[in-house]
Amino acid sequence: MEENKVREILASRGFKFKKQFGQNFITDTNLLSSIVEGAGVNGDSTVVEIGCGAGTLTKALSERAKKVVAFEVDRDLQPVLAVTLAGADNTEVVFRDFLKVDMREFEASLPPYIVVANLPYYITTPLVMKFMEESAKCLSLTVMVQEEVAERFCASAGTPEYGAVTANIALRGVCRIIKRVSRNMFTPRPNVDSAVVRIDIKEGNIAVKDAALYKKVVRAAFSSRRKTLENNLMQAFRLGREEVQRVLSGCGVQPMARGEELSPQTFAALADSFLSCGIK
Repeated sequence: MEENKVREILASRGFKFKKQFGQNFITDTNLLSSIVEGAGVNGDSTVVEIGCGAGTLTKALSERAKKVVAFEVDRDLQPVLAVTLAGADNTEVVFRDFLKVDMREFEASLPPYIVVANLPYYITTPLVMKFMEESAKCLSLTVMVQEEVAERFCASAGTPEYGAVTANIALRGVCRIIKRVSRNMFTPRPNVDSAVVRIDIKEGNIAVKDAALYKKVVRAAFSSRRKTLENNLMQAFRLGREEVQRVLSGCGVQPMARGEELSPQTFAALADSFLSCGIK
């Protein structure tokens, strides 16, 4: 659906963009097709979309998928979606804030599914982590996000972009950037460029005995980037220096190392070592 046509529908239904919802809609047909293609949507796919906006991506998904469940927080888009999704009988639009959805209840009646979405920037990280930490049936997420956030999600240890969210995603997911997108491809035009990230969920992607302890170690490691890993772990776990040094040494980590230097696998080794020492 062309940009002018989308604008015409929005105007005819009296819709006004709301900054608080981070509304930037995609209208380019080739971009929509490439997102659907990159997500691997086919006739057997059940797709969950978050933030369907004007419904352009929703419509593209409905033309390829078996079923689409699209969430939208702005009820003012209801008359717009009635037009743009006309005839999309395999699509259900739910006007609700997905961050408030009980995942177990939501997934109870769903088969395994994939997430495809042009995410509002203000909810990107909490939404991705909701699926990564709470979902039992999500197979993958293919999401349009702010470019710098995409870099953080997919960063390698030792780079400036690498952080706690990178390590936490790696626990269950394999992340890659599949497309970079100019800010000029959106209506209205945002102030930053974007990227499409695909995260394939693989249980046990990082082998660790206690996932909660892994996350606690990661959170501690990045709690203060100015401090060494040793000092951050001492504070978080209320341990003496010698005890922390012994664990670090056993995992081949230098005492003066910092969190951003450690791979997710090394964080897992630290967590397992803490667990074996009875430290949680």
